[in-house]
Order: sequence, then C-alpha cells, then structure tokens
Amino acid sequence: MNHWLTPRRQFLQRSGLGFGALALGNLLRNQASASDLKTHFPGRAKQVIHVFLNGGMSQVDTFDPKPELTRRGGQLLPFENFKTERRTGVALPSPFKFKQHGECGTPVSDLFPHLSKCVDEMAVIRSMHAELPSHEMSLMLMNSGDQRSVRPSFGSWLTWGMGSENENLPGFVALCPGGLPVGGAGNWRSAFLPGVYQGTLIDTAKEDPTQLIQNVRNQRLTTKQQEQQFELLQEINARHLNQRPQESEIEARIRSFELAYRMQTEATDAFDVSDEPQSILDLYGEGPQNRQLLIARRLVERGVRFVQAWHGAGQPWDSHDNIKNTHRTVANACDQGLAALITDLKQRGMLDQTLILCTGEFGRTPSVELGQNGGGASQGRDHNHWGFSLWLAGGGIKGGTVHGATDEFGFRAVENRVSVHDLHATMLHLLGFDHERFTYRYAGRDFRLTDVQGEVVRNVIA
Repeated sequence: MNHWLTPRRQFLQRSGLGFGALALGNLLRNQASASDLKTHFPGRAKQVIHVFLNGGMSQVDTFDPKPELTRRGGQLLPFENFKTERRTGVALPSPFKFKQHGECGTPVSDLFPHLSKCVDEMAVIRSMHAELPSHEMSLMLMNSGDQRSVRPSFGSWLTWGMGSENENLPGFVALCPGGLPVGGAGNWRSAFLPGVYQGTLIDTAKEDPTQLIQNVRNQRLTTKQQEQQFELLQEINARHLNQRPQESEIEARIRSFELAYRMQTEATDAFDVSDEPQSILDLYGEGPQNRQLLIARRLVERGVRFVQAWHGAGQPWDSHDNIKNTHRTVANACDQGLAALITDLKQRGMLDQTLILCTGEFGRTPSVELGQNGGGASQGRDHNHWGFSLWLAGGGIKGGTVHGATDEFGFRAVENRVSVHDLHATMLHLLGFDHERFTYRYAGRDFRLTDVQGEVVRNVIA
C-alpha cells in the first residue's frame, strides 16, 4: 500500500465515526482497479514524452526530401492536387538543404542541425496519414484516437493502465508555454475515465518554479493550519462520497485535493532547473522550448508516467505564409533541446525505458498555398493530412530506421501507410499492452484507444 495512505486512513477513522474511512475504502478499491492493472506482457518503455509540434510540421522540409519537387518547382503537379483546407497551386520546392546523417544515413534538412546528429537513435515514419485537414479534429485524433467523439487522451489511458510511480506529482503533465493549444484542455482530457487521470497543465513560459503551478503554496496559513484545513475538507468530501459511492467526480475531487497538498513539497523541486549542472543547462540551451524539454526529463526521472510538451499557444508550426522564415523560427526554438533530450536520457541510462514521440497533427502540402480568390501565392503550405512524417526514439524503438514513403512529391502516403490507430497500437505495444485487450467498460460497451482498428508497426521496433 502506498506510504501516504496510512496517516490519511487514521485521521478519517478518527473523525466522523468512521464514515470517512468507509468512503476511503471505496476510493482505494476504485483506485486499485486502475493503478494495479498489470500490463499484458513486459514492455520496453515505462514512460512517454510526447513532443507536440502543434500546427503541423512540413514533411518535405524536414524528414522527407523530394528531389522531384525541386525539379518541378513552379510547375503544376502531374495530377490534380489533393483536396486540403485551402486551395493550392504549383509545386513549391523546399528552401532547406537535406543531408544524410549518422551511420544509418537518414536524411534530415538543415532545419535541425542538432537533432540530425541523433538519427541513429530515431525511427522516422514517413507514411503517416490522418482523416481531415482541420487542426481541431486532427489534434483530437492524434491525442485520443477519435476526431469527433469525446474520448480519453493517450496520457489518460496510460496513467489509468499503469498508474504513477510518484504519488506527489501528477501522473500526466501537459507542458505548454504561453497559453493553450487549439482545442485547449480537450487535448489531455480523461473523458469517461475517472477524472484523476486528466492531464495537469503547466505554463512553462514562467521561469520561476514557484509560479509554474498556480496556488500550489498557501501564503496565508502555516503548515499546521493547512494540515487541519485539509483534514476537515477531506473528511467532508469522504462523507459525501460515502453517500454517493458511484460519483467519480467526488472521487476525482478528493484525489485532486490530496495531490495538491502533497505537491507542495515536491512540485517546486521538479520544475526548478537551476540545480542542474551548468553542463546540462548548456546542453539544452536557452528558451522556453528547450527549458521545458529539460523539465520533461526531470519529470519522468521522478516517476511521472506521461509528459506532453507543446510548442506553444495556438498552432506555432502553422506555416501558411513564407515557410522558409516561419519554419526556421520554430525549429530553431526546439532543435537543441530535442537533441539534448535524447542525449541526456541516453547518458543517464533512461532512454531504453522512455519512449519519445515527436509529431504535429498533420503535415503540409508540397504545393504552394493560394489566396482565397485563387491567386496570391504566399510561399507557404496548407495543411496536409494525406501524408506526413514523425519520429520516435527510445523505449524499444529501432534506431536508424525509416519506415514508409509518400509519393514522389510528398503529398500522399503510398507505401506502408501508418494511421494514428497504428501509431497508438505500436506505442501501447512498447509499453506492454495489447491494444485490442486494453479496454474500459463504459455505457455498456468496452472502449479502447484504437477503437476497432490499429496494427503494430513492427518495422520500427527493436
């Protein structure tokens, strides 16, 4: 039994003639059904860091070079452009130079001079595809496996299935500097899973660790006064839960108060990067993107199960205009930190058990985006759900691998196509779960993250 439960049981037993202890028993039984759930087989990965380049990274400017796109620059493609959100025109060659890197020879553009040195640890999937060229729906699909219905996010599924190794920190943390991505908290929702498995948002634009989590410390009450207040509040909530044992919202409230109380001692330390050696600070570099990737490492090091690192508010990678400048800016902000994350985890012996996923919600068109009236090409690219790239590293991934392919222009995935359900099935497999048996019964139906689809992509598994 977790060490922090004993004093809590004692104070609930002492108060309220035992009503609180009875409610606590119900709570613990409900909690045990989730956090004590065993994996289906030994998994290579124990935790996940999901780097979300929200807005849509262009595959033909990063990990999927297309010489034919360069040769036919300014010309119409030899087929009708696939329908995306906006009208597109002639072929737009990449303004970035590609070069092979590592022993594996994986080509990466000069957008990522630091990350390109880590390709021998990475598996690049070039044949991803989504369903619609919409930010909101594609974000929901990538996070929860469904673009229309309210479903739990991957992080919620994982913390429900595996629990957290640190009771003083949330099991699922969403890092986002400066505001919310499109879709807001829906991206890390728990939906029909118990509310305790929803992600906790941290605004990493703030450098002071005491300000990263609002109201984590009480400035008006002493520690003893807080303890008395907390015990009274939990007693009241426990009685409420005892009268309504099926109300998951009450259970979530109790757990959230407990977590907030315990976080006072550990949360500030976890987010305080100032105690890192200067060599590590130099490795990651400056800026909120790089700093939050260092925070992500510190969180998984402390037992947080799932960390999602967003690039920023809105959709920073959404390069409808001037792809050369816009993509250069956002890539520069995170390139050093991404390489540092892989290097740092490896030198600490943590890379084998930490699965890293880096992706946007879709890619971008190889053809130039046109104005609403059909003219005014802006040297930008529209959303492209037909084909895009992402990469994974650590946690059982076969490094130096390239899987799948798009057509000769990079518009549509054509070889060894990978859906979001396939991606989720593969990640769950690396974590020790058979995605077809990883289910939660709700409203008379057994739901799963991958719905009724998904196949494990064996080629990217070591």
